[in-house]
Amino acid sequence: MKDLSNVVSILVDADGGDQRIDNFLMRYCKGVPRSHIYRILRTGEVRVNSRRVDATYRVQPGDSVRVPPIRIAQRTEGGTRKATALELPVIHEDDALIAVDKPAGIAVHGGSGIAFGVIERLRAARPDARFLELVHRLDRETSGLLLIAKKRSALKVLHEAMREGHVAKRYLALVHGVFANDKRRVNAPLRKYLMQGGERRVSVDAEEGKESATVFRRQKTFADCTLLSAELETGRTHQIRVHLVHIGHPIAGDDKYGDFAWNKEIAKKGLKRMFLHAAELDVEHPLTGIMLKLRAPLPPELSGYLEKLQPSGKKPEKRPA
Repeated sequence: MKDLSNVVSILVDADGGDQRIDNFLMRYCKGVPRSHIYRILRTGEVRVNSRRVDATYRVQPGDSVRVPPIRIAQRTEGGTRKATALELPVIHEDDALIAVDKPAGIAVHGGSGIAFGVIERLRAARPDARFLELVHRLDRETSGLLLIAKKRSALKVLHEAMREGHVAKRYLALVHGVFANDKRRVNAPLRKYLMQGGERRVSVDAEEGKESATVFRRQKTFADCTLLSAELETGRTHQIRVHLVHIGHPIAGDDKYGDFAWNKEIAKKGLKRMFLHAAELDVEHPLTGIMLKLRAPLPPELSGYLEKLQPSGKKPEKRPA
């Protein structure tokens, strides 16, 4: 294990370039909780080329990264705490990437009170893998398709495709109420903020929010709820959840932004989680250029709940989008 008790300067080489500083530090400071990585970034203790940076900064070859002294306190009687190995259902795998079907209830990475997430546990399950990094993220309570790069060259290409909007992601969500449009595009800027207790939240904010757009399509209407598909034009934190609340259709089981009275009602009927699933992902393979069309079916706890619902008796009237 590296000695992190003193100030360290790291020179980024060619293989280490074009990745977020938080991910770069997580790889270098093994055993340090992600929450601590974010804290030293927020307080300016990490410097790149003698300047403060935030967690979204992408290190470049030749950058000099200053890492402050860090004490590793994750110890048990048996020694350093290790992630429990975890293998998930694999939708696709080749030499460049893995696409897995993540269950709800598992975070994609450690931090914010969670010791280990999907990526740490996947690395533990594949100790011989030289490189495994998340390409994107899913909320802890969201299930479905998650991409992991097995090569840095693949990660760079996939990140660029994400930034340029060349990756098509489609989610399925069950929402409260009858959705009146066959299709509706929601363009509402989003702003992240922290609650007093440190919990991260997102709200629509026309003045300070970042541009955010989602296209919703009605799939099936039930007596008091609607199954929608959601296609992301941008990839903001909690985007689908907040956009749906903004237009009056909160997601079933959403314990952060949802209709809490309705959540209690549907929990008694068998829905014990948030009904949001990353169902489809279309992306060009980062090395071959071949289009990958990845699909993850609804998990049984969601498809089974839909089967219990009473279909709507009539088609809702259309309203202007």
